Amino acid sequence: MENIWTKYRFAFVAVGLAIVAFMMSAFVVNEEEQVVVIQTGEPIGLVNTPKVEDTHPAGLYFRVPIIQSVRRIEKRVLDLEMTDEEVLSNDQQRLLVNAYARFQITDPKRMIERAGTTDGVRGALEPILNSALRQELGRRTFAAMLTAERGTALANVRANLDREARQYGAEVIDVQIKRTDLPEGAPLQSAFQRMESDREREARTIRAQGTRDARIIRAEADAEAARIYADSFGKDEGFYDFYRAMQSYDTSFAKGEGRGDSSIILSTDNEYLRQFQGQP
Repeated sequence: MENIWTKYRFAFVAVGLAIVAFMMSAFVVNEEEQVVVIQTGEPIGLVNTPKVEDTHPAGLYFRVPIIQSVRRIEKRVLDLEMTDEEVLSNDQQRLLVNAYARFQITDPKRMIERAGTTDGVRGALEPILNSALRQELGRRTFAAMLTAERGTALANVRANLDREARQYGAEVIDVQIKRTDLPEGAPLQSAFQRMESDREREARTIRAQGTRDARIIRAEADAEAARIYADSFGKDEGFYDFYRAMQSYDTSFAKGEGRGDSSIILSTDNEYLRQFQGQP
């Protein structure tokens, strides 16, 4: 056994490194998800994304370890649930409306830049859905909501919500009302609750817009920083290798608060210590 190891040790090491490299670079994309490949902070590729021409089908793909990362995003239709909201109809009837919308992520690059996650998209669209329903249903009487005019109102709500959703890389497929009831309690109490709901909804809208703008600014700054780093390291590959080695040594060997007192024993000719020996 010792003779076999001595004779074929380089082959064993090469096979081991190949397996590790494969595990770090390979990733599988399923049919129900879409993937964005990110390099130096910028999306550079799409996999299994609907309604995009330069995308690739689901399957096995490879990435450059450390330099590239992948973000998995739901491809299936998603739900946006709306809690009971009080709406004042055109004939001054106060109604409790419970509605929902269904949407799909069609531009994952924009979604990552402006919302971050699908939950971020939901958080941004919820106050918009509430506002669109209040405006549209407020133009109609309570009796009209029991006729075919209800379908026209919901179509208008879907169009308005879809126009806003495209800013976050999403497409609204449908908007429906699950239940419409008269509110409980005294009318004055209902009015107070409506006023409070209006202020809370307005605050959520402002926060959502601020979060969106902050993500855009942060994404642009990160992309510019990544570009500068990439340009700098590309001018001198030896320095980049030395710099990354120093960062790794600092993480592995430095002691201090929160670093522990572990020791690592390596051979003097170990590849990991190449920079310590001054070898190119």
